[in-house]
Amino acid sequence: MAKKDTTSFEQKLFKAADKLRKNIDAAEYKHVVLGLVFLKYISESFNELYNKLEADEYSDPEDRDEYIAENIFFVPKNARWSHVHANAKMATVGQTIDEAMEAIEKENPELKNVLPQVYGKANLDKTSLGELIDLISNTELQAENENSKDLFGRVYEYFLGEFANAEGKKGGQFYTPKCIVKLMVEMIEPYKGRVYDPASGSGGMFVMSEQFVSEHQGNIKDITVYGQESNQTTWKLSKMNLAIRNINSKFVAWNTEGTFLKDAHPDLKADYILANPPFNQSDWGIDLLQEDARWQHGTPPSGNANYGWMQHMLYHLSQKGVMATVLSNGSLSSNTSGEGEIRKNLIENDLVECIVALPKQLFYNTGIPACIWFLRREKASHSKEILFIDASELGYMKDRVHRDFAEEDIAQIRDTYYAWRKGGEYEDVKGFCRAAPTEEVIKHNYVLTPGRYVGIVDEEDDGIPFGDKMKELTSTLKEQMEKEKALNEEIEKQLGLIGLGL
Repeated sequence: MAKKDTTSFEQKLFKAADKLRKNIDAAEYKHVVLGLVFLKYISESFNELYNKLEADEYSDPEDRDEYIAENIFFVPKNARWSHVHANAKMATVGQTIDEAMEAIEKENPELKNVLPQVYGKANLDKTSLGELIDLISNTELQAENENSKDLFGRVYEYFLGEFANAEGKKGGQFYTPKCIVKLMVEMIEPYKGRVYDPASGSGGMFVMSEQFVSEHQGNIKDITVYGQESNQTTWKLSKMNLAIRNINSKFVAWNTEGTFLKDAHPDLKADYILANPPFNQSDWGIDLLQEDARWQHGTPPSGNANYGWMQHMLYHLSQKGVMATVLSNGSLSSNTSGEGEIRKNLIENDLVECIVALPKQLFYNTGIPACIWFLRREKASHSKEILFIDASELGYMKDRVHRDFAEEDIAQIRDTYYAWRKGGEYEDVKGFCRAAPTEEVIKHNYVLTPGRYVGIVDEEDDGIPFGDKMKELTSTLKEQMEKEKALNEEIEKQLGLIGLGL
């Protein structure tokens, strides 16, 4: 019986697209592929409404205002996928796509300077480009999912992750593994209000927040996203990613100075903050920011921005807000250059709600273990208590170098947090979770490493006395040695018979 093919549609599509990459670096190729996926997506959205308007005798399918009213990008004739596909086998196909991207930007000001215009480059093989267009045009896309717009959202998201994997350390700069984002979003539950990511990358935190709201029968219009990114190329990826999800990205800003030196949202007080800032960032600008209002719990050192990021987020957190940020494990115990004093102030001000220790090898840009800090201004019934979760042994190896969380791993961590925070049937589990009073943390010199509080799992005691176990082991060993001796004697005997020619 043939083995069942379990590869997903997105996996098959990426594998086929990657085969066409040839001599182009993954970092450059991702803009080629993701740009085409985006172009196909907006053409699908446009065509859907176009067909409805065409069927209505009182409507004009070429009226741009009809599309603006429905929050759909207007796609001019020379930029529609049908036109691009018709030119896929032409030597000028690269120029055709670049012109399509330019035309879309002219018609839709929110996409100005966002879309890639790299298709006419000499190093891009035009035959492969035509094959890539055919691949994305494949009729299987329609059969796979009736709502092809949603499908292209999934494809874009999956491709972002695969390109991050291919780029390794550099890939980690624009992409946080989906399982980490999902865990953070499900724990802080961003149903309604302002969602902020000060190191927003390609927009994964916002996409997952939107999915969370949709999955819990909420209204996506109830959340507004705010972000900032210093890498313009990454910012462009995020603008396309959010557009595919129909998420308004007008408050997702880019500037070269970055979040610390030029805060794009100085007056923002966010209800939910989610971030995966650069780990242990050095030379981040503190020399120019010594007296900054954000350092309410102590001035962060110049050699490490961890506590700079944390205090920046706290500064932007509303009174009833909650934040989750990924940091390196060093942030839990470091006393370098005043970091211990800042951590002490955070703990004594009862801002730290939960710490989750993560396994190694979850991230693309580093193999070092990391943790998630959850901070909340109003901890209600859990005042002067911190929940520690040690998830460092959870997950599975999805390939030779990368670990991932399964759905049940995410559920175990999330449900433990819910049970504790929401008054469910929470119990400490040795080796996994513990709700520790602040006084105990103070006794441990304000160190927040979960392993110090949750303890080590006891080996199961089978109730057999030690002396009896030793007797049994000795007897088993003696028996095995006797069998081995008999076997050796038999081998020698057979060898002797062979030597005699018998």
